Amino acid sequence: MSLRFIEESGEKLKAFEERRLDDRRFVSIFIDGKYLAREQIVIVLGVTIEGEKIPLGFLQTHSENSGPIKELLNKLVERGLNFDKGLLCVIDGSKGIYKAVEEAFGSKAVVQRCQWHKRENVLNYLNEKDREIYKRRINKAYQSDTYEEARAQLDQIIHDLERLNLSAARSLAEGMEETLTLLRLGLKELFGKSFSTTNIIENLNSQLSRYLRNVKRWQSSDQRSTRER
Repeated sequence: MSLRFIEESGEKLKAFEERRLDDRRFVSIFIDGKYLAREQIVIVLGVTIEGEKIPLGFLQTHSENSGPIKELLNKLVERGLNFDKGLLCVIDGSKGIYKAVEEAFGSKAVVQRCQWHKRENVLNYLNEKDREIYKRRINKAYQSDTYEEARAQLDQIIHDLERLNLSAARSLAEGMEETLTLLRLGLKELFGKSFSTTNIIENLNSQLSRYLRNVKRWQSSDQRSTRER
């Protein structure tokens, strides 16, 4: 790695981490983690009212602990991330991320738990045959047109899972209400396809994986940061 590249990438990283966010109105943020060289990188991506997707920040942390993530969110607020009118926060099932969002944004945060993560967590408890059955049932529930219809189907699935696999039933019940936030608010038709999962940020992670796949040896935290940026 040349000295020139190190200097220029360092300057770009500094500019990325210090740029102001006041000039845009963000309606949503997506938060998810990615493992990079055996370390957890938590990424925050914002979506503006015009639909523009903008990476806002990231941090290196050994786990999705609430403390560092809250600090990252607070820094975004200091740089101008405005949430006075509310902010839809799309997250996976991490308790650390949830706690950080709650503490950073308070009652202004509207949390949508990722339906994909929820479904996969439930299916992990089941054998292959039952996995296919319940995958279809959960997908059908989340594709419902109304909150009431989705909730009724999911409640029935939980009831059936309690006889089949209590761990799977408990997994579905935990935080299930927050997987239905957009349906409960009547926003599925407008935002359900893009905002009910963290797939937007997963797409960013996939691009990073392709870009970084030829890196065989990670020498430092600084190298992770300049590559992530």
